[in-house]
Amino acid sequence: MNPPPGTDMFVHDSTGIDRVGPGEVRLLLELASYAYHARDRAAPLFTLEATSLSAHQRQLVAILGANASGKSTLLRLMAGALAPLSGRVQLDGFEVSKLDPRTRAQRIALVQQESLLLFPVRVWEYVMQGRHPYGRGLRFETEEDAKVVESALAQVGALHLKPRWMHEISGGEKQRVVLARALAQQPLLLLLDEPTLHLDIGAQVDLLRQLRWLAEANRYTVVVVTHELNLAAEFADHVVLMHRGKSLRVGSPAEVYDRDLLEQVFGAALEVETGADGTPRVRVRGRLPSQA
Repeated sequence: MNPPPGTDMFVHDSTGIDRVGPGEVRLLLELASYAYHARDRAAPLFTLEATSLSAHQRQLVAILGANASGKSTLLRLMAGALAPLSGRVQLDGFEVSKLDPRTRAQRIALVQQESLLLFPVRVWEYVMQGRHPYGRGLRFETEEDAKVVESALAQVGALHLKPRWMHEISGGEKQRVVLARALAQQPLLLLLDEPTLHLDIGAQVDLLRQLRWLAEANRYTVVVVTHELNLAAEFADHVVLMHRGKSLRVGSPAEVYDRDLLEQVFGAALEVETGADGTPRVRVRGRLPSQA
């Protein structure tokens, strides 16, 4: 996909941040685990078992699983919002949870399921919030900030929305703007928690295609939590299949999409077919054999 008109691709070399070569690991989880407790010394309410995976720049990783399988917990470990109980989570060789908040916000952007608006704000001002990690104290936006925000909006095809109020735009448009705010952080690692939620199929495909292009154009590593099996198979380089706090399998979609495994995770009768291009496709078996 070609860059949208007016787009200036983000580069990190001039800041000294992007030190990872094309063949090196950017994101590394090595036997990382976590447990939620209601109170000290109480039995854990939920445990994420030791999980290992790695991802390079320009790659898109999809985390799949049913509700309460540990997907969001895994994403928060990658973001540094949680420190692993055991193991390690590293970005470019640095322990993510030990980075100071400012540095972490410059290197990692996390897009949550829902982005609540506490007060009315225009699109331009909302995306400008992504520049906060680069500011010092009370300051006005700089010319560089404005250039980055303009580029972020252009990259998601939302430049025309910049004078609009956030509460007046559609769900699909809002998702683009929320993504633009994350891009304004100029991250190395872009994390998204169910970004296709509440979007129709056309908007879902458009968003995943956009994330694929952004990973290539900006050398991002992109990690997406999703329930959309076929979209993940189509756009992801690697898939992590989660079930009850355990990583059942990590690999390419073709390696992970085993019918018995998917039926175990999602509790539904499924068929897995492989297309001519080697991409697996999942179909729900809605009818019982006697109805066929």
